Amino acid sequence: MAGLDGAEIARYARHLVLPEVGGAGQQRLKAARVLIVGAGGLGSPALLYLAAAGIGTLGIADDDTVALSNLQRQIAHATADIDLAKTASAADAVARLNPHVAVREHRVRVDADNVGPLVAEYDVVLDGSDNFATRYLLAAACEAAQRPLVVAALGRFDGSLTTLMPYASGPDGRLNPRLTDLFPEAPPPGTVPSCAEAGILGAVAGVIGTLQATEALRVLLDLGAPMVGRLLLVDLLSMRFDEIAYQRRA
Repeated sequence: MAGLDGAEIARYARHLVLPEVGGAGQQRLKAARVLIVGAGGLGSPALLYLAAAGIGTLGIADDDTVALSNLQRQIAHATADIDLAKTASAADAVARLNPHVAVREHRVRVDADNVGPLVAEYDVVLDGSDNFATRYLLAAACEAAQRPLVVAALGRFDGSLTTLMPYASGPDGRLNPRLTDLFPEAPPPGTVPSCAEAGILGAVAGVIGTLQATEALRVLLDLGAPMVGRLLLVDLLSMRFDEIAYQRRA
């Protein structure tokens, strides 16, 4: 099969038999470049499933190091990785899982100076950050670079997911919504407790991060309608999934 060697054909066999993916789709994944911002609770499962799926290049942006308290939910890292840079630990995990994937480590904190050039290098961006400041920066940069941004967030037993493509129009001809149409402004400082303060059931991060990877694959393979203008709400304490529609403000 053109573009895939024998080992890749065997590795991705379950993708290749899917009519919705097939050889052409798998080659599209191999050519894709995906940036994951944050190699923590969301980024860990997302990057592992994207690596397993055969994304050709994974960029991982994080300036933190692995701590013992991370290991309850950040499954890309292991006990032996404590004090190692999260980007290095995540790159090692990807290499063990799939040697066909190239990893680019961006050992930086995403800020106003580097966010533009960073997202411009990739086809799709996943926001696995844990703060609104980074989220707004990524949203603005991805809009300017015309890159899809898959945004997810975590609570104690819950999470949310949406996809932003505000540079494009929907079926009704209207421009798709921005992050500010969903969250006009960040919550006041101190009103949203951190993970360390509120706690989190570790498997919740796995569920939401896996959904984030699935959405990225859907966008890359053009499988169904992306979560544009739709906010998925997942409550794993009650095992309930809900959806809220939102639009571009006038």
